[in-house]
Amino acid sequence: MIPVILSGGGGTRLWPMSRTHYPKQFLPLTGEHTMLQETLTRLSGLADLEPAIVIANNNHRFLVAEQLQSIGADNSHILLEPVGRNTAPAVALAAFCAQAEGRDPLLLVLPADHVISDKAAFHEALSRGQQQAEMGQLVTFGITANAPETGFGYIKRGAEQATEDAFAVAEFVEKPDSATAQSYLDSGQYYWNSGMFLFKASAYLEELQKFEPAVFDAASAAFDASQRDLDFLRIDATNFANSPNIAIDYAVMERTQKATVVALDAGWNDLGSWSSMWDHAEKDEHNNAVRGDVITEQSSDNLIFSEDRLVTTIGVSGLVVVQTTDAILVADKEKVQDVKKIVEALKSEDRLETDFHSKVHRPWGNYEGIALGDRYQVKCIEVKQGSTLSLQMHHHRAEHWIVVSGTAEVTKGEETFLLSENQSVFIPLGVKHRLKNTGAIPLRIIEVQSGSYLGEDDIVRFEDVYGRA
Repeated sequence: MIPVILSGGGGTRLWPMSRTHYPKQFLPLTGEHTMLQETLTRLSGLADLEPAIVIANNNHRFLVAEQLQSIGADNSHILLEPVGRNTAPAVALAAFCAQAEGRDPLLLVLPADHVISDKAAFHEALSRGQQQAEMGQLVTFGITANAPETGFGYIKRGAEQATEDAFAVAEFVEKPDSATAQSYLDSGQYYWNSGMFLFKASAYLEELQKFEPAVFDAASAAFDASQRDLDFLRIDATNFANSPNIAIDYAVMERTQKATVVALDAGWNDLGSWSSMWDHAEKDEHNNAVRGDVITEQSSDNLIFSEDRLVTTIGVSGLVVVQTTDAILVADKEKVQDVKKIVEALKSEDRLETDFHSKVHRPWGNYEGIALGDRYQVKCIEVKQGSTLSLQMHHHRAEHWIVVSGTAEVTKGEETFLLSENQSVFIPLGVKHRLKNTGAIPLRIIEVQSGSYLGEDDIVRFEDVYGRA
């Protein structure tokens, strides 16, 4: 069995913590590990589990690689989608990858941003699903509903299969209104649609080719024309862009006669909104879910997250308050689905707060903005041990570097030399330069930029070990 991890989402409903270039699956929202890492680590203990196939956005490639490496999963296959085309073509890419060596394994398709608190119950459901998948069924996992949720799609079960708590799928239904959701709950015949699947690679591709041949053909051609790049497999953009944009539910699961639903009751949550974060989080004696430096007075039923400063509340209830370094969200807990409207408004104004945090991650480390003014900008740059920035130059800005800690190997024009703590160097406009950490600890420098234009696109790269243009 091969885990197929779908990690290409943007997670805009958890703004401002989740951003386009650092979405929720890469954040430690519920514990020590990130959502992506937890998706893989909860599979430990399963028999005959092969290295994962991770489907990722090209912009997240180094984040994915670094997070997999940190949990010992760096033998995973990372497939880079050149454009988003939804889950049906993404899973097709994974199926072609799994069959590349002439085999036909089971594919366990999992979104990278779900919470499952009961690992034993999850494994038991997977075992039941595996029995059905081995017989050629396309298995989906239906979450045992415990509330009339209007934010989830539902699956109606049909005739019981030979495997316990496995049923033929009678119907997939869209997100209902409150009265309909209550009737689903009362009937006991409906499950929440989890978006998790288990099937043979060949079984999925056969049904995909039958119902959506354009998706099959585009994904097949794109995979055949893919190219290896460092630890990644770059999917051909031209062919993949020809695929219809369609989810696996609509493309296959709602149309096949081989759909089976396996009941799953394992403390599942998709963390799709701040209200679901509040549902999942531990609460204090006043039913507040808090994280960070927070003081509450006469406040109840709130979710309050603070990233780096003191947040206080007095006499409020039913609120979501999320503070990050560069943004603050205050919302009624019943209105958090409308966070996407804030994100849309910010995008319409070309605001960077939708895409990046103040700390921006790069394959060599990260940088964080400290100050920004007319014709100047100050950043704190951290370079990991052994890592190096590209050999580059700028047309519109000069830079001054001051080493705060560690040892820097600096290339400036034709010179290469070392700088240690409290030493500095000036890089004039138009001069080729490079920064490398040759020491045993992280290198931290303060960079002061000055010039007529300070955008990140004013970079001309001559050499880059990470394959960036």
